[in-house]
Formats: sequence, C-alpha cells, structure tokens
Amino acid sequence: MPFEHPYLPQTPSDEAAMLAAIGVSSIADLFQHIPAELRLTGKLDLPDHLTEMELKDEFQALGNANQSTGRFDNYLGAGAYEHYSPSAVRHLLSRSEFYTSYTPYQPEMTQGVLQALFEYQSCVCSLTGMDVSNASLYEGGHALAEACLMAHARTGRNRVVLSAGVHPESLQVLRTYTRNLDTEIVVAPLGADGRSDPAALKALVNDATAALVLANPNFFGVIEDGAPFAEIAHAAGALFIMAVEPVSLALLKSPGECGADIACGEGQSLGIPLSYGGPYLGFLAAKMELVRQMPGRICGQTKDNRGQRAFVLTLQTREQHIRREKANSNICTNQTLLALAATIYLGAVGPQGLKEVASQGARKAHYLAAELSKIKGVKVRYSAPWFNEFTLDVGVDSGPVLKAMQAKGILAGVALSRYYPDRGHEILVAVTEVKKKAKLDRYAAALREALA
Repeated sequence: MPFEHPYLPQTPSDEAAMLAAIGVSSIADLFQHIPAELRLTGKLDLPDHLTEMELKDEFQALGNANQSTGRFDNYLGAGAYEHYSPSAVRHLLSRSEFYTSYTPYQPEMTQGVLQALFEYQSCVCSLTGMDVSNASLYEGGHALAEACLMAHARTGRNRVVLSAGVHPESLQVLRTYTRNLDTEIVVAPLGADGRSDPAALKALVNDATAALVLANPNFFGVIEDGAPFAEIAHAAGALFIMAVEPVSLALLKSPGECGADIACGEGQSLGIPLSYGGPYLGFLAAKMELVRQMPGRICGQTKDNRGQRAFVLTLQTREQHIRREKANSNICTNQTLLALAATIYLGAVGPQGLKEVASQGARKAHYLAAELSKIKGVKVRYSAPWFNEFTLDVGVDSGPVLKAMQAKGILAGVALSRYYPDRGHEILVAVTEVKKKAKLDRYAAALREALA
C-alpha cells in the first residue's frame, strides 16, 4: 500500500528557530530541571535515522511479513470470523463526517453521530431482546468485564460464577479488571456433551454471588439453553449474564427470551473485517432497571422545540463527565465507527438476510463436520447441538496437522492447546456463509492427506 502521508524531517535550522522562539539555546536546556544524575549522558542505542525512501522500504518489508487470511482458505474462529461485508459498509464509513468524528463533548451539536449511535443501540436491543444498550465498548472481553462490574454494583456482592464455556480470553480480561478488587471468580466445568452443567453451576452459586455468566454458543461452539441458568441465578438473588455471538441470534433465542438481565458480546461478525485482531466492537445491553449501572454513554431520542425528531446524550456515566468516584466505569471513549459499521451492516442485510447468513454458516459447518468425521481417527468432540463452529479431535498432535494444512493454503482452525495444554489433539473449526461446497470438500481431502 503506498504511503499517504508525507515524511517531514526537522532540519538543524528548524530546531534552532524553534529553540530561539521559546528562549533557550539548546534542547538540553529543556531538561535542566531534572537532576544531572538522572539525565542520559550518552546517545540512545538506536539505529541511525532513515531517509524517506528507506523508511518506506522498511515499513513495506514489515508489512509483507504479515500473513493475511485473504491468502488462505480460512476456518479460524474463536471469536473472530470471516463474514462477507457488503460494499456499502466500507463506502459509508469512508465519509469524512463519520471517520473523523470523536467524543461529542457538545453532543446535541452532533446530531448525526448521536443518531448513528441511537440506531446502533436500537439494533443491539432488537438482537438481544434487552431494553437498553450503551453506545458500545472496546471489544467482547471488555463488555463481559463491564457486565460483571454492573452486577457487582447492583447487588453489592463480590462473587462471579462462570461456565467454562466462556471465551478464555474474556475470562483473562475479567481477571485483569478485577485483580485489585475484592472479587472472587469461580469457573464451573462443562458436562461431557460440551454444555454447561446446571447442577455444577448451581452448587457454586450462593448468597455472595453477584452474577452467573453463560456463553451461547459457548467457546467450543455448543449451543446452550439459558433458561435453567436464569432460574439458578435469580433464585440466589444474582444477575444472569449471557455472552452471545450476534449472528447466531438470528436463529437462537435471544438473551431476553432466556431470562438474562445483561447481554454482552463481540460484534466483529457484523460487517467488521478481521484486521489482524482489531479494532473490534464490544456490545452491552440490559434490562431497564439496570440502566443506572451501565458504563459509557446512552443516546436517546426526543423532540426539539419545533417538534422535530432530535437526539440527545441521555446518560454519560463516565469519569470525564461526572465526579470520578461516581463513575460507573473509566471507559474514555467508544467504538463509534465500528458501531456504525455494525449498524450499516444490519441495515443492509436486514432481519431475513441475517437469518440467511446464520443458516448458511450452520448448514455448511455441519456438512464439513460430517465429511471430516468420515476420516479415520477424526471425530467431532461434543455430542450436544452446535451452531457454525465445532471442536474437532484429529486423533494426533494438532500442531503438525495444522502446519501441513497451512502449506496447502488452508487455515484449518485454532489449536485448542493454545488455551488448554491438555487438549493437544483438538482444533476449533469455524465455517461461515462465505464458504462454497468445493472449498469444504477441499478441506476434507487435505485433512485426509495430512493424516495419511
């Protein structure tokens, strides 16, 4: 990709002019207030500066070292999925009034940004079956952590019980968020069929529990029934949180239908490219009675003094807007551009289109799983129903198998040993609507050769 920004070096005469303007004779004079024993006396151990042409070549070489999923037949998932994004998404995002907008410090002056966020919130509420959504968070793990903090603030309790089906990276984010808080995090194992065990979770929920957390589909692709877990949480006076994959909600019951108090998740599937892992989009929605515990901002709709539709920043419980000790969260901004991307995507595909995306992914994933199960020594790990992602046991160490598949131009899945060292034979395979039957058959043939 060609450089779009000029290379602007500062010459010695430029430096001399700037120093003269501020009334000092050298750059060293700017550091006189620092004790001499703390100042660097020699040169930094850095390479010599480069010319503009050399710098461009250096960055081009670094960029070429990346392996783009566009060069492979991609079956990676585990929270980041290859979906088709209509061209309208990128086209509209390229409008300068969207990609240059920032935090609306005078919000009612930026009606376009407020309307975009209001429509985004409406889409999230429609998908999740919740009453209110905030104006987005950084990514899925952040959304889960904020949901648990909401439960803590609402209940005054410090125990969070999670199913082992929650994404392990989200669990890491939660542990980081709560490391300096008096929070107890407890993880319940899955049942043999890959679903969360209600009895195991019920045994861990007590009167100190702020929240019970369930992922659907869970990290291993398995579909969960949220209703029994909502009953367990509510019987103990705890909140029920569901971390959900948004495309799946076109086919599965929404968190609201399952009795959840808070819904959260990663919105990357909604028209946002993989982009080497980010930036992505965290979404968070809840029942109306929890609105005062929600982090970030909430945009609302009203009428102006002429009776016309208008938008306002209804709540802004972040530390830059109110007293820090009263803030619900220290989130400083949101993913407005990516929230807009998700809104455009949902508007472009519509409810029926999203259902088709979900249906195609599920059908194609089950076709591939059936073909792979015909290979000797290969089996789908869990018997419970699953959506468009499944855990595959290849019978041998998955590392060499994945390398052999990559050599054939196929990113065959995510090695579960990355998260669970004792699961060296298993990979997580994701299939979306972009895969054609010929590619699925090619995957099966390549795996058969790799295991021969």
